[in-house]
Amino acid sequence: MSDFKDLVRSAWDAAWNRGDSDALDEIVHADYELENAGLGSTSGLAELKRQVHDMRMSIPDLQTTVDSIVVDGDDFALFWSATGTFMNAFGDVPPTRSALHARGAVQGTLRDGRIIRERVTWDPSVDMLSDLGAPGLGSALEASAAFTGTGDADEMPSIEDLKEFNRKFVTGVTVVTTMDSADRPRGLAVSAYMPISLDPPLVALCVQKTSSTYPSLFESKHLGINIIANTQRAVIDRFASKSDDKFAGLDWHSGPDNSPLIRGSAASIEAEIKERFRAKTHVLIVAQVTYLEVSSSDPMVYKAAKFYDGATLEEM
Repeated sequence: MSDFKDLVRSAWDAAWNRGDSDALDEIVHADYELENAGLGSTSGLAELKRQVHDMRMSIPDLQTTVDSIVVDGDDFALFWSATGTFMNAFGDVPPTRSALHARGAVQGTLRDGRIIRERVTWDPSVDMLSDLGAPGLGSALEASAAFTGTGDADEMPSIEDLKEFNRKFVTGVTVVTTMDSADRPRGLAVSAYMPISLDPPLVALCVQKTSSTYPSLFESKHLGINIIANTQRAVIDRFASKSDDKFAGLDWHSGPDNSPLIRGSAASIEAEIKERFRAKTHVLIVAQVTYLEVSSSDPMVYKAAKFYDGATLEEM
């Protein structure tokens, strides 16, 4: 059985550390199955090779080690460890540049001296991203029932119905800002902002994946949140646009941790990003306030897709 262990170690090193995933062909049976216990799914060798490729692309310095292999008849267990740095996107998740330090185990079954079935509990799309600072919101990532929109009580509301509901909620208007990896200011208009607590001073916001600022919020450790004043109608138009340089000609300054803060805002805070949770089309960010500025200006108000003066409540 020592020959099997040596073969597995060799194939593992070739695939995970050197990118030669075809080396796995030498240790798996033609009827190989990969069971993911955490996701409740079963796939095959092609899926395993895809995982190898995707992990190595997102973590270029990935180094894995087979710590031990235990064999009992046709059953075996493999214990591994891995290190690396999340430098490139993994699917639609931007890199956090965080270090990976992971350990896992694989249970399996042999047939004719080859692996015919493996059962894993550690999955890159779930556990690795969680370890690297981009966990998912669990049930929020599950497939949802189809929206029908017929209005029957026993059916789900349509997306348009949900949008109409959201329009009835009156909010302030914020611009969320940060610096990207090239030290360029980035920002977008965000209505989904809320304070969480005063002690510790935590806030939360949701950002859509399609935003050009979305990747920068994974690279950054800090962000700015600017509550837009009733005199800044042009500012909100600027940050709601698709402009490549939304800061051109804008009056702003850097907070203590380099986040862009917009002058003239009703209030601005700088916050340290504590958590990012992937939730389908958005990411939910929780941050701790480290600095704030409050002016005497009244804020802008948003309701039913229209902007209002926070002082007079007249439409702008």
